[in-house]
Amino acid sequence: MSSLITAIEHLNYRVTVGDLATHTGLSLQDSQRQLLHLASQVGAHLQVSEAGEIAYLFPRHLGRRLAQQSWRRRWQALTQGIWRVGVYLVRISFGILLIASLVLITIAIIALLVAASAASRQGDEGNGDWGGGGWSGGPSLQGWFGPEIFWIFDFNSWDRRPPQTPGADRSSLNFLEAVFSVLFGDGNPNGDLEERRWRAIAAVVQAQGGVVVAEQIMPFLDQLGQGWARELEDYMVPVLSRFNGVPQVSPAGGIVYHFPELQVTAAVRRRFSPPAFLKELPWRFSQASSGQIIAALGLGSANLIAALVLGSLLQDQTLVTQVGGVVALVNSLYWGLLGYGSAFLAIPLGRYLWLQRTNRRIQQRNQERQGRSAQLQQEDDNLSEKLSFAQTLAGQTIVSDDNLAYTTETDLIEQEAANTEKLDEE
Repeated sequence: MSSLITAIEHLNYRVTVGDLATHTGLSLQDSQRQLLHLASQVGAHLQVSEAGEIAYLFPRHLGRRLAQQSWRRRWQALTQGIWRVGVYLVRISFGILLIASLVLITIAIIALLVAASAASRQGDEGNGDWGGGGWSGGPSLQGWFGPEIFWIFDFNSWDRRPPQTPGADRSSLNFLEAVFSVLFGDGNPNGDLEERRWRAIAAVVQAQGGVVVAEQIMPFLDQLGQGWARELEDYMVPVLSRFNGVPQVSPAGGIVYHFPELQVTAAVRRRFSPPAFLKELPWRFSQASSGQIIAALGLGSANLIAALVLGSLLQDQTLVTQVGGVVALVNSLYWGLLGYGSAFLAIPLGRYLWLQRTNRRIQQRNQERQGRSAQLQQEDDNLSEKLSFAQTLAGQTIVSDDNLAYTTETDLIEQEAANTEKLDEE
């Protein structure tokens, strides 16, 4: 790479494939490939002469740009790794924290109510009202800690619920995963967008016999540039670099793009229609079922309401000191618990509003790409001439068993004997 950059700088940042081969000693094929790869990295421009010769114009300070990009890629890889670890830890802990918060607050409320009731009964006949038959003046412990609450801790409880009615939504998430999904969503639905983009572009190229015009690729790209950069079709440089293509100039001066290696296939394959344009998927609020969403938000609401009730009971610090234990612990954590309960409802609301704005932008990008696809149906003279020239270069080469010159499946001597017999038969 250093010799390549040195040659480009020596040639004043404007080179052809022949220039590069002359100054580096590389073959024309290697020069073409490396030149396209570098041009894609730094955003070089294509220049086409009237005779159809192609030159590449590189930006100044080429080495510095490459160094900055290398540092940026390493930093992005590091931050992405840290982010994945952080998300994993949050995923496994957030639902547990919600349940633990609600349980602590509930226990503290019960303890404070019991202590307050006991204090109001002081002076009566000792503990006579408490004896034997238990305390009847306060809330029922069965109501607080009955069987219905323990389904929360069972990760597989959703799988053992009564069968849902036909048409009801189902979810493969357990409850803790559903809590995380409601809070933070389920990731980017377009995480494989770049893979789908290049797969669709390759399919378009193959469907057109290995030769395309820029207008056929535009529905799959986002950044087309402005002004001369768009007029000169600079956005095609990354496509050429990825699939080892070369630009060809038609007799009328139009540019088509030839991808020889995509014209070669191992067998006759049924041609399929590639997508008309690249379509981004909208973001979903959550993959949890509606029942899980209601349960998660219900627990969050109960947690916040219980925290507010607890706050009113904690006003009597004398009673808090008297009870101690869990109540003292909850008292020290109260503002954190209250903030946690508030955030549990605020985060999904904020994310919902963000998703609405994001999905509108996705829809706009999809409409723009779809519009570029529709323009192909309105051919002008320039586009028609380029498409006609592309058809003259289109084709397909099939590497079949009948036209093999050599294969590693059998011994070379046996192959030579077989080829000799074939020639004799002909």
